[in-house]
Amino acid sequence: MKILTAQQIYQLDKATIENQGVTSLDLMERAGTTCFEWIHSKLQGNPVKILVFCGIGNNGGDGLVIARHLHQYGYNVECYVVNFNKKRTEGFLHNYDKLKDAGVWPTIINSENEFPKFTADDIVIDAVLGIGLSRKIKGFTVDLIKYINGVKAYTLAIDIPSGLFADRSFSKECAILEASHTLTFQRPKIAFFLPENEPFIYTWEAINIGLDEQHIYKMDTIKHFMTQKEDVLQLYRPRTKFSHKGSYGHSLIIAGSFGKIGAAILASQGALKVGSGKVTAYLPKCGYQIMQISTPEVMVEVDAENELEFFNYKSNPTVIGIGCGIGTSEKTKKGFEKFLLANKLPLVLDADALNILSENKELLKLLPENSVLTPHPTEFERLVGKWKNDHEKLKRLKEFSSKYKIIVVLKGANTVIANGDELFFNTTGNPALATAGTGDVLLGIITGLIAQNYEPLKASVLGVYLHGKTATIAMNDMSVETFIASSVLDYLDDAYLSLFVDETSKTVQKKSPSQPSEEDLEDEVQDV
Repeated sequence: MKILTAQQIYQLDKATIENQGVTSLDLMERAGTTCFEWIHSKLQGNPVKILVFCGIGNNGGDGLVIARHLHQYGYNVECYVVNFNKKRTEGFLHNYDKLKDAGVWPTIINSENEFPKFTADDIVIDAVLGIGLSRKIKGFTVDLIKYINGVKAYTLAIDIPSGLFADRSFSKECAILEASHTLTFQRPKIAFFLPENEPFIYTWEAINIGLDEQHIYKMDTIKHFMTQKEDVLQLYRPRTKFSHKGSYGHSLIIAGSFGKIGAAILASQGALKVGSGKVTAYLPKCGYQIMQISTPEVMVEVDAENELEFFNYKSNPTVIGIGCGIGTSEKTKKGFEKFLLANKLPLVLDADALNILSENKELLKLLPENSVLTPHPTEFERLVGKWKNDHEKLKRLKEFSSKYKIIVVLKGANTVIANGDELFFNTTGNPALATAGTGDVLLGIITGLIAQNYEPLKASVLGVYLHGKTATIAMNDMSVETFIASSVLDYLDDAYLSLFVDETSKTVQKKSPSQPSEEDLEDEVQDV
C-alpha cells in the first residue's frame, strides 16, 4: 500500500473532484459520514457521552458532519468549536450551518475558561487540526489539548491527532493530542510508523472515503510503501513439480565465535527453514560439534579454533549471510576485509559485520551492489552518525542506501527497508521480537530467500514480513515475554501458510505450481 504525503493527499483530493465530478463539500460529507458509520458500528446506540471538538478548517468540517449524524441517530453528543483564529474554510462554514439546521448549536470555545467538563468514562472525538498543520499550535488550543490528554478519556482522532505533523517531526514544545485510536483517510501517514510518535498514535486504521484509487496508482512520485499480506503474496514463488534441492540455492552462513555459536545455529536454521536448498555454516572449530549435533541438515566448514580469521571457505554458495556473533577482534577484522576484497557473491550482513564496517567505512565501497544490511538502530547509528529525530533518520537511511547502492533493513517496531529513496514499512510483528537472536534468524531468512533466487529487495520485504508474522501468530499460544528466537523458527511454517488463508473464512487459498507466472515475478517491487 502506498503512503502519501500531505501534499500528495491534496493532489489526490483535487484529482478526485475532477475525475468523479464531485465537490470538496461532497468529499467532506463522505469523510465525516464514513467516520460516523465506523463509530456507530462500534457503539450501536450506546448512550455514552460523546464530545466532538472541531477546529475551524476542513478537519473541523469533518467533525461537524460526524456530530450531525450522531445527533440524528440519537446519540448523547455535544459539539464544541475551537475558535483559535478568525479564518474559516468553506467546508467548515457549510457544515456549521447544516449542524444548526439539524437542531444542534455548537458551543464556541474562545478561552481556557470555557473548556467543558468531562470524565474518563466519556468519549472525545478530535477534529481540531488536520494534516494541513505546518507550525506548532499556540494559545488556548495548547491548553485544550493538554486538558484532553489529562482526562484520559477514550479519544478518537480524525485523520491525524491534532498537533502532529504528517511529514515532519515536532519540537519538544509542541502540544499533541494522545489519541486512543485514529481514523485516517484512505492512506496512512508516514508519521504513524515512527517511534517518536508512539505517545500519540496508539492504534490506527485507514478508512476508504472514495478517493480516486486510479489516480493513486498513476502517481509515480510516491516513494513510501506499507507492506501488507496482499503485497507480499505477490512476491511468493511457488515450487514446481520437478524441482530439487539444487533449484533452491546454497546459503553460506559465516558466523559465530567462542561463546556465540548459537548465533550461527539460529542464522543457519533460519536459512534452512525458509527453504534454502542447501546450507553450509562456516564457523570456528569450537563450534563444529555443536552445529553438527544441533542441526544435522547443515554442512559445516571451520576456521581457527575460537574465532574467524581466514574466511577461506571451500563450498560453492549462491549467497552469503555474514556477521552474527563473529566478534570484532583484530584477526577477524583483517580476515573480513580480505574476504570483502575477494568476494563477488550477494551478501547479507548483520551484527559484528556491521560493527566492523562502522569502524572502517571505506569497506562499504567493497560491498556488491544490492547487498542487504540488517542493522538495529544502534548499529545504524554507528554507520551514519546520530540523528535529531525520526524524519532525519529516514533521510539518512535513504542517503546511505543510495550512496552505496545497497538495501538496508532497519529493524524496529515497523521495520523499514530502504532501497535508494524508496522506503517499505513492515506491518507484522510485536514486542515479542525484542529478544536476543531474532536478528540472527532474520539474517538467515533473507539469505535463504536470496538463495532461492528472490531478488534482494523482494527477499528483504518477504523475509521481514514472515519474520514478524511468526510473532503475531505465536501470541495465540504464548506471551510476548516467553517468545524466544527459536520461536521464530517454530512458527515460520505458520507464517508461510498464513499467506494463503482467507482471514474471514480461515480457508486456504491454494495456488497451482504455475501461478503466478515467471513474468509476473520479474517486475521489481512497486506497490508494496
